[in-house]
Amino acid sequence: MDNTSGVGVLDKAAIVLSALEAGPSTLAQLVTATGLARPTAHRLAVALEHHRLVGRDMQGRFVLGPRLGELAAAAGEDRLLAAAGPVLGALRDHTNESAQLFRRQGEHRICVSAAERPVGLRDSIPIGASLTMLAGSAAQVLLAWEEPDRLHRGLQGAAFNATTLSGVRRRGWSQSVGEREPGVASVSAPVRSPSGRVIAAVSISGPIERLSRQPGRLHASTVIAGANKLTEVLARHAKTAEEQHSA
Repeated sequence: MDNTSGVGVLDKAAIVLSALEAGPSTLAQLVTATGLARPTAHRLAVALEHHRLVGRDMQGRFVLGPRLGELAAAAGEDRLLAAAGPVLGALRDHTNESAQLFRRQGEHRICVSAAERPVGLRDSIPIGASLTMLAGSAAQVLLAWEEPDRLHRGLQGAAFNATTLSGVRRRGWSQSVGEREPGVASVSAPVRSPSGRVIAAVSISGPIERLSRQPGRLHASTVIAGANKLTEVLARHAKTAEEQHSA
């Protein structure tokens, strides 16, 4: 299917935004990812920044801007968040642990949806909480499938290493024990966009005394199933939208 609209500048702007979906980019990385000439990539990124569709992180790299989130919220079309509530609730009920959905935002991961364990000892992560990308099973998932240069940068100062992430890619899930917070264990699995890109991580978390030091043995298959349900929701929605567009 031809993804060009016939309006060259809009097509190039869309290419820039798609490249930034993978995470922060320097100008050089943006040129490589988009195939655009350096002056063109710079001009478009700065113009998009003016309209808040692109922003900058603390290192001056280009990132997706806040206006995109505002537009998505206004349209009410965030299918991932709409589907997340029931999936996380079922995951919590099945595992008897708190469940969360994380998205990466620059150097952090944001909890965008959660289902808390109602009683007893729990790992409470409120919606909107910003956590580090340097520790925890969700951080591992959100970094494991990045491009090699981004992965290498993300490992700097991390509590896990390249071997850990290789294992995550091989298994399709991650676990952490006391990595983000002493006494807390977690299991995470990736949610993918229709193009196959990892865009979020589904997690469960709780005290080590319940989850054990091998939490993946207990709950990996359940967490993977929950993440796969969200991936399937996005794929069905994309297919329906494409069919309606082609009709």
